[in-house]
Amino acid sequence: MTETADQADTDYSLDDQVGYLLRLASQRHATIFQSKTINGLTPTQFSALIRISEQGTCSQNHLGRLAAMDVATIKGVVDRLRQKGLTLTAPDPNDKRRTMISLSPEGEEMVAQMKEVGREITAESLKPLTAAEQRNLVKILRKLS
Repeated sequence: MTETADQADTDYSLDDQVGYLLRLASQRHATIFQSKTINGLTPTQFSALIRISEQGTCSQNHLGRLAAMDVATIKGVVDRLRQKGLTLTAPDPNDKRRTMISLSPEGEEMVAQMKEVGREITAESLKPLTAAEQRNLVKILRKLS
């Protein structure tokens, strides 16, 4: 039996589509992030600060790769973090074309505060799930990323 176009259309439900569901979950998480963040940090700024904290001083290009951001995006993020006084930039002593980034003392304080806030954001985002579901979701998301 062949399926008609009408039958195929009725089998499609937006509520069952992974992209739609991921967007809804992302929007919910973004709302939670915005309600708890400190100093108006965006998720990309938060990610960059955490990666700098983990790496110590690193190049802007390397930071972009670590934080999964393209060249233009990471440049804007680094510029805004520098304007907020959270990072320091300096030329690489071995390659003057490369910019090295590190946390300022204010940035180090911000990271310490934001790690705890980050834990709260994650806990609230995952709150509807059981502990086992939370672990499974994180495992699945790592596979998808």
